[in-house]
Amino acid sequence: MHLGNKKIENAVFATLLALVVVLLGAYTRLTHAGLGCPDWPGCYGFISVPKTEAQLAHAELHYPDTPVEAHKGRNEMVHRYFAGTLALVITLLALKAWRRHGRDGQPYRLPLMLLGVVFAQAAFGMWTVTLKLWPQVVTAHLLGGFATLSLLFLLSLRLSRAFAPLPKLPLSVRRIAALALLVVIGQIALGGWVSANYAAVACVDLPTCHGEWWPQADFANGFHLTQHIGPNYLGGQLDSDARTAIHLSHRLGALMVTCVLLLLSWKLHRHGLSKLARLVLLALAVQIGLGISNVLFHLPLAVAVAHNAGGAMLLLSMVLVNYRIRLVAKAEVRRVSQGWRLTPLSSGGVIHYLGDNSWRRF
Repeated sequence: MHLGNKKIENAVFATLLALVVVLLGAYTRLTHAGLGCPDWPGCYGFISVPKTEAQLAHAELHYPDTPVEAHKGRNEMVHRYFAGTLALVITLLALKAWRRHGRDGQPYRLPLMLLGVVFAQAAFGMWTVTLKLWPQVVTAHLLGGFATLSLLFLLSLRLSRAFAPLPKLPLSVRRIAALALLVVIGQIALGGWVSANYAAVACVDLPTCHGEWWPQADFANGFHLTQHIGPNYLGGQLDSDARTAIHLSHRLGALMVTCVLLLLSWKLHRHGLSKLARLVLLALAVQIGLGISNVLFHLPLAVAVAHNAGGAMLLLSMVLVNYRIRLVAKAEVRRVSQGWRLTPLSSGGVIHYLGDNSWRRF
């Protein structure tokens, strides 16, 4: 990706900032700091974690059921500061795109879509606190963070124009690439559900779970999406069988992702896109290794955060693959739709070319 253009640099900066926000969100969840500040957008009514005696007394008076834990509040507020900065950067990108819309091929729908996602993310961030880590909201908030990251990456790709069109690939390859993107998104959603319900260590052995290939699991309660709200989901409320069901589903999802991505890599290699194929395989291998490490080493913090980063890299690799393939398809269509065809006119078995009249615009 060639930098030097201010638009591209701003989009790349926003993409990197979004990745930091996603990882800070993961760190906040994994350190059980999601309710480190019981209000939103402040923290016990302040713009930072209470420190002075007067601030601590105010916090104790107004939030008697949630004593100040400085380290958790700090984790939560750092995440909010970075998320707020990202929201400002995306707002500026959207305003600039709107002003320049129609010039230099500047995309404007994508920045405006990003602005809508940011507003939705702010709402989910608030509900995450006010609804006391309700798993449905936590998972949606996580998906919104990954959506923001992937859309910013797509914007960077579109602005860079770094890739030359390739020969049109078969429809089967494009369909497999689209399927791969969908199953990765689904697996990220399952990962969010695992995290929101504290089911990451529901199974502590591999490849079995509790020493069985198919242990007792309660899928109905594990995926009861209309469960009541409250009072507090910190630490999770589901029983062991329900968490086991969630964990098993994530493992089965990982198998499905592996099969689809291996097929995609093989297809890409067959059609001369070996670098993309190797990128997909590398991202997949790293993510599988991190997932296995989470189970074997009982969810160490560094590995768990890295697993979130691996999910982000896997998603971005799918965005890149689909962008390249769709870029090819659009380039082919553009050349055809704006091209000229030499149409031979036949008379008595002899083909004649009648000057300018033999050209047809199509």
